[in-house]
Amino acid sequence: MTSRPRHRAGILGASGFTGAELLRLIAAHPELDVTVATADSQAGVPAGALYPSLAAAYPDLVLAPTDDAAIDAVDGLDVVFLGLPHEASLALAPRLVGRVGTVVDLSAAYRLKDADLYPRWYGFTHDQPALLAEAVYGLPERHRDELKGARLVATPGCYVTAATLALAPLLDAGLVATTGIIVDAASGVSGAGRALKPDTAFCAVDENFNAYGLLDHRHTPEIEQNLGAQVLFTPHLAPMNRGILATCYARPADGAEVSTDVLLGALRDAYASEPFVHVVQGSPGTKATLGSNAVHVTARYDERTGTVLALAALDNLTKGASGGALQAANVALGLDETLGLPLVGVAP
Repeated sequence: MTSRPRHRAGILGASGFTGAELLRLIAAHPELDVTVATADSQAGVPAGALYPSLAAAYPDLVLAPTDDAAIDAVDGLDVVFLGLPHEASLALAPRLVGRVGTVVDLSAAYRLKDADLYPRWYGFTHDQPALLAEAVYGLPERHRDELKGARLVATPGCYVTAATLALAPLLDAGLVATTGIIVDAASGVSGAGRALKPDTAFCAVDENFNAYGLLDHRHTPEIEQNLGAQVLFTPHLAPMNRGILATCYARPADGAEVSTDVLLGALRDAYASEPFVHVVQGSPGTKATLGSNAVHVTARYDERTGTVLALAALDNLTKGASGGALQAANVALGLDETLGLPLVGVAP
């Protein structure tokens, strides 16, 4: 019996945290092999030297420069992941779409459907209206059908994934109002990336908890795009490596009969067949999702204040970035959506 050929993958920008997480996940994928991995600042470095955790799975993988030779090397691959800065992905994606099966971009270059939002929120002008229109938003729980066979996938932001999965079913069911929503979320430091920064160094982060991006965090328009609602978003940096906990507040919609049981029922109905979203009775915590592609969600209604409370916990590098990207790639390639993606978190 002849086995079918495995799918071939490339990672352009493999030296950052999302690139390393992709390498970790694909190492456990039964139908995907990494054949090209590039990095600019770490070109020529073995992947196992940069991240010793990868050494056993990739003993011979050396990171190549992200140059024209690398572009030629990925020609014809089944999937190429872009772990690059936003503008670098914007410049590179047009050279890849059509030459590879699926391009999965982990930057924000193709997330926002309104090109006019990019100068305000990201500081650059989006000059590719055709590709922006073609890009499929890479959240399978909301866009599974569109992802099948997609040539370009825009991976959601990490905070956005948590807020969307916590709130979208409640909005879909007409239970909460579309104005005045508050998303209060905290992330582990890996969300800031691998590059050294004064405010993410150990001495700045250890035993500290602070808000940032007040009123103008760039994930705001993406959350509003997904929810079709007005949102005030405030992110926080927590002294942990991984994880996001999103605590979301909303008012009941006019005429809606809301209770905790009704809210939980809406979440359970929405996610009954979803492999990675789990509606929990208790309060979600980041530790329970550590290293997994799982999302834990719950909801409550406070009769005293008339407030709906929705919460979601996930691993910002897995479901919030690389795991979500791999999940979307599986769908686009026609593979089992769960391949290579751990469901169980690491504990203790």
